[in-house]
Parts: sequence; structure tokens; C-alpha cells
Amino acid sequence: MDSLDQTRVPGTRTRSKTHDHAGAPRHASAMPANATHWISVWRRNYLVWKKLAVASMFGNLADPMIYLFGLGLGLGLMVGRVDGVSYIAFLAAGTVASSVMMSASFESMYSGFSRMHVQRTWEAIMHTPLTLGDIVLGEVIWAASKSVLSGVAIMLVAGVLGYASFPSMLYALPVIVLAGLAFASTAMIVTAIAPSYDFFMFYQTLALTPMLLLSGVFFPITQLPALAQHVALLLPLSHAVELIRPLMLDRPVDHLAVHVGVLLAYAVVPFFICAVLFRRRMMK
Repeated sequence: MDSLDQTRVPGTRTRSKTHDHAGAPRHASAMPANATHWISVWRRNYLVWKKLAVASMFGNLADPMIYLFGLGLGLGLMVGRVDGVSYIAFLAAGTVASSVMMSASFESMYSGFSRMHVQRTWEAIMHTPLTLGDIVLGEVIWAASKSVLSGVAIMLVAGVLGYASFPSMLYALPVIVLAGLAFASTAMIVTAIAPSYDFFMFYQTLALTPMLLLSGVFFPITQLPALAQHVALLLPLSHAVELIRPLMLDRPVDHLAVHVGVLLAYAVVPFFICAVLFRRRMMK
């Protein structure tokens, strides 16, 4: 692919590829070409998803809703109140954050891997003026968008049933977006190095499940041993929970800058890492 000077795309005129200073074709760049090209990738994924939107949303919501009502109503009868609120209200905020994590991660891994490796959609897009960086950014933002739908849907259910305060819970929307970007970017690193779908089980078992159990979703982090509490502070999910829970319960947020800073770091740094990894993989 790199040795070709021209690319013919059906229905378009022949155009010459633009090369960067290193001699690689411009579409091979690991960085986005501009601030808007990713929209084309996002829109392409949206048009495909729209055909199966109902089934997709049901699949994304079923699991967290089971956790919310199964544990919230069942276990809540034994637990009683946690941090001054009913257990199901405590759990609702954690469920919103965990739903964002799972939805963004699964979209980045399974769907992203399908488009990149199996369907070779990325290779087709790279015959357009879009760079590889544009594609990766579009995929990350698309995965985050789907996770926002899941998180917001659960938050609205919690609000309607009285487990979240209105309008304070609306302030959690930017946090849900930021958390979706963080989990999508991080999972994209796994996609960049995955040889097959089976590889994602390692990330689910060794990263997602520990985060789910250690990040304050089901019980306060303060109930963990001291060492586990320090580990939890390194996990993006714990910071998402620490932001979303007080906003949904109309409480002040402690250490706001720290939590936002950690989520921003998880959104930005993994993006550059996965972009470089994808370039090495796609340009072999």
C-alpha cells in the first residue's frame, strides 16, 4: 500500500497521496489531520448502528439494570442505608459509571476490532483524505458516545424512581462524557495489540472486573484495606464514581480537580499510545 503513488476509489477521481516529511503517506499518520475529520468516521459508525439501535441499547442496558434492581432491592434489604442514603440510591450512581466503562470498552474492543481487522473498514477509509489518526479519534469518540447513551439512560431511570436528585444529576453529564472518552481510549490500546477476539478476555478479567469490584460501585472504597484503597485511586472508574455519585445525590464533590485530571489523563495519554500502536500494525 505504501509503495503506490496513486489510489483509485470507485466513483471518485484518481488523486495523489500526500506524504509527510518522513516519506510515509499522509493517510498513515498516527495523528488526526484536523479537528473535524473524525466526524466522518463517527457518522459512518452511527449510520450502521442506527439499523440495530434498539437491540444494541437493550443489550447495553440489560446487564447494569439487573445489577441495579437485583442488588439494589435484594441486597439493599439487608444492607439498609449507606453513606446516609438507601443502598439502591448509592448503587445507582456506581451503576451509571460502570455502565459507561463497560459500554465504551466493549465498543472499542469488539466492534473496533471488527472494523479494523475483520471487515477491514479502516483500510477502505484510509484511501480517502482521512488519516489513521482521524479514524482512531472517530472510533474513540463513537465508543464514548454509545457509553453516554447507556449512562444517561440509567441515570434517568434512577431519577424517575427517586434514586437521584434533579436537577443536580444533570451536572454529571460532562463527567459521563469524559469517563466514556477515558475508557474508550484505554480499551483502544488493547484493540491495537489484540491478535483475535479471545485476547479481550484478558482485559475483561484482569482490568475491567477488578475495577468493578475495587472502585466503589457496590460499596464505599473506605471499606477496603489501606493497600486496596491506594490501588483504587489509580483506577479511572473510582474517579468517575467519586464525581458522579455526589452529583446524582446533590452533594458537594471533594477533590474535583484531582478526579477530573485523572480522567483527562486516561482520555488523552492512551489515545496517543494506541494511535502509534495502530500505525505500526496497519503499516506492516
